[in-house]
Amino acid sequence: MRTIQVTHSQKPSSRNPKTAATAHPFDGVALAAGTDEKSAQPTGLDDRGKAANDAQVSALFRCIEQLHAGSDWGRFLDAGTGLNSALWSTALPTKRWVGVTGATDHARQVTERIGPRLRPQDRLLVGNWVDPALLQGEVFDTVLADYLVGAVEGFSPYFQPHLFKRLLPHVGRHLYVVGLDPYIVGDAPTEAARIVREIGRLRDACLLLADEGPYREYPAEWVVDSLQGAGFTVTHAKRFPNRYREKWVHSQLDMALRRLPKIEDQKLVAALRSKIEEIRARGVVLCSQEDGLRHGADYVIACTVTAS
Repeated sequence: MRTIQVTHSQKPSSRNPKTAATAHPFDGVALAAGTDEKSAQPTGLDDRGKAANDAQVSALFRCIEQLHAGSDWGRFLDAGTGLNSALWSTALPTKRWVGVTGATDHARQVTERIGPRLRPQDRLLVGNWVDPALLQGEVFDTVLADYLVGAVEGFSPYFQPHLFKRLLPHVGRHLYVVGLDPYIVGDAPTEAARIVREIGRLRDACLLLADEGPYREYPAEWVVDSLQGAGFTVTHAKRFPNRYREKWVHSQLDMALRRLPKIEDQKLVAALRSKIEEIRARGVVLCSQEDGLRHGADYVIACTVTAS
């Protein structure tokens, strides 16, 4: 089976730059160290702090553009439309653009930003991929799943193992998956890693206590295995280790604060509020001392439909 090198975008400080490729737990994929780094900043939406604006193309989207060089974008499906992906993909020379989001309010926010770009053949839909009628019979040359693996948990819990089989009939040529390695579980070998994990856990605890569902992120290795099992051939995979800035610290903890009014136990609310501000203070100081919090990674995985 073909080996896919999953390279890295500056390595976390805990990673030995001389470490050789590590065996992938699934067949045919190896992880290799790299040298690039992605800085994570919030957009102002409840999107777990991903970064982009009209003038900025993230390292992740630049990677996709490089992988796609020489091919037409053609009919484009943004299968999990966020503000970042919408701003980027509607600026591409596509023949047709379709976006899908699970939330009406979010669709309204996205439309406010990209509305002038939409052509008569373009549309933004509110839908759920568990619905078999969604885009039934429609095929797209290029499909983007931008943080869809994690975000689908908020709309269709436990649907992730079925997601790529659901998308398969809609992929004509290329599928690009952007995701985030889980950072609220696993090892946290540095102080920066521990506080990033602590922030994520506290945020998710507040979401759950407010009767909301946090995202459920999956590692790149799981995604590669799931893609292959669904009928895709993975052609490229790359990690982009994250450096979280002070704005990210505030955005995640402010998200937690906004959920406190939904929690009935006022003693618990007071304790959570105190903990939020205590972690905020430590996070801001550490960001200043270490020029950001280096921990975890985003990834880009490119694939095509496996020939029958």
